Amino acid sequence: MPPKHRYLDLAAIAICTLAWGTTWFAITLQLGYVDPVVSLAYRFALAALVLFAWCGIRGEPLRMTVTQHRSACGIGFFTFTIDYTFIYLAEARISSAIVAVTFATLSLLNLITFRIVFKQRAAVTAWIAAGLGAAGVALLCWSEIVNTDLGAQAGIGFGMTCIAVLAAAIGNISARRGEAAGAPVAALTVWAMVYGTMFLSLYALLTGRAWEFEMSARYVASLVYLAVIGSVVAFLFYYGLARRRGYASAAYITALTPPIAMGVSTVFEGKRWGTLAFGGLSLVLFGQWLLLRSRRP
Repeated sequence: MPPKHRYLDLAAIAICTLAWGTTWFAITLQLGYVDPVVSLAYRFALAALVLFAWCGIRGEPLRMTVTQHRSACGIGFFTFTIDYTFIYLAEARISSAIVAVTFATLSLLNLITFRIVFKQRAAVTAWIAAGLGAAGVALLCWSEIVNTDLGAQAGIGFGMTCIAVLAAAIGNISARRGEAAGAPVAALTVWAMVYGTMFLSLYALLTGRAWEFEMSARYVASLVYLAVIGSVVAFLFYYGLARRRGYASAAYITALTPPIAMGVSTVFEGKRWGTLAFGGLSLVLFGQWLLLRSRRP
């Protein structure tokens, strides 16, 4: 791999990890007055507008074929609608640690689904790395996991999390098909956000959710951060990384974000790290090192 691509991959991993690792805290600033589904619609609508403007300034092509639009629609439905909606719903019922551990299996699930759908054969080191990521996040969040209430609501929340992870994997399949159809990263992403906003808005209307907006600095600032950094910047780098390194490598970011989220919690909420947490962090980082050394499927 050319050194330029290697540095770009490392930069993409760092940017996506920092962006999504801090969005967990930003999301908590969104909860309260505005319905979560409506907040998601606002988030991706604003992200689409920003990305449209960015593409216009840079002269990025936005026209796509019907096949490419079909892939964008798949990303918008599975990633931006089902995935994110079920994450928000699950967070209201189950510990965020359980959500983080479940999502850390996304890299492993991508290896399985891409093997089935695209007949891709990944290196053994990629499978080992994906497993290490999930195990590392489990150790990282062990204290929260053992203290989780295992009632009926937790079971529902865990089921919703599983649906969200599966939807994310299917969304990556749609992204891969868009890549195969020759869709540019920016165009595919912006149209996926448009479709996601449409699906979220339709769901909000059909379920009678109130279209309210909170004019507080806390809500507006977190919305802008989630739209620009957590959506536009992060997804552009994520899909670029996925095309260069494979979707399993890109999805491993879901194992890297919990340590960042815990770091943010340490600063703002007084979170303390135990021996198991540091052991989990070591496994996650070792898994990332293995993935960077493995060949692309």
